[in-house]
Amino acid sequence: MQDQHPRAIAPDALPETITSYLKAHHARDTATAVTAFTGDAIVTDDGRTYRGAAEIERWLNRSAGEFTYTIELTGAQQTDATHYIATHHLEGNFPGGTVDLRYRFTLRDNLVAHLVIEP
Repeated sequence: MQDQHPRAIAPDALPETITSYLKAHHARDTATAVTAFTGDAIVTDDGRTYRGAAEIERWLNRSAGEFTYTIELTGAQQTDATHYIATHHLEGNFPGGTVDLRYRFTLRDNLVAHLVIEP
């Protein structure tokens, strides 16, 4: 039985799918970011859930232009072979101005099947 508690890993130890998604998302490159997801992926962000490539693409486009902010990867964790957490510090013109967010990834077939973004 595998340990279900996340363990810290170096950010550069995150799987390529995750790092590619994060780079594209931060660069507001929606076309590249959406290719990191399975066709039936689910994203939950800010209390809303987006299902499938079309809804995720709309979410990426909306979130790319909603606020201006800086984002820094401050930590990474791995629970098992398919579950990872990337922690980011954001500063910008959104309500509150600063926040630390955990991006919880579930991978399937080397793609993101589920992503939950939460403080």
